Amino acid sequence: MKIREATTADFEAIWPIFHEIVSAGETYPYPPETTQPQAYAIWLEQPHKTFVAEEDGQILGTYYIKKNQPGLGSHVCNCGYMVSPAARGRGLATAMCLHSQQVAVELGYKAMQFNLVVATNTVAVDLWQKLGFQVVGRVPRAFYHKTHGFVDALVMYKWLAS
Repeated sequence: MKIREATTADFEAIWPIFHEIVSAGETYPYPPETTQPQAYAIWLEQPHKTFVAEEDGQILGTYYIKKNQPGLGSHVCNCGYMVSPAARGRGLATAMCLHSQQVAVELGYKAMQFNLVVATNTVAVDLWQKLGFQVVGRVPRAFYHKTHGFVDALVMYKWLAS
């Protein structure tokens, strides 16, 4: 597997992953009816950088990295990760998270924060904790889960600077 910076042309392969995950309404707060042009802006235009994980020329996952806050909070980055449902369980999220931490340090970020980790997404919560992220906050009923209704969201954080 190779992780590289995404190009505009990659969005054709990113869109089905984004659409399937967002329309499920289980892990991302974007509206399930997010359009392809809106998704392009969210995933490729707004972030500092976007990356793809590919194998044999096929994009299996993607992530973005951006400032979590402007100005005096700009030393903390935020990332979002998506793995194609067909490629789950193969270590892509782990590889992308480790890659994003290296990129974050190279870009001058001192910490990484995940603002809205849906508490029912236990696979992600467990993985982020395994990779050194701490739960620093719990926001009651902050996410409207398509199946479970209002569920808690976690704020997770990791200091990257030595």
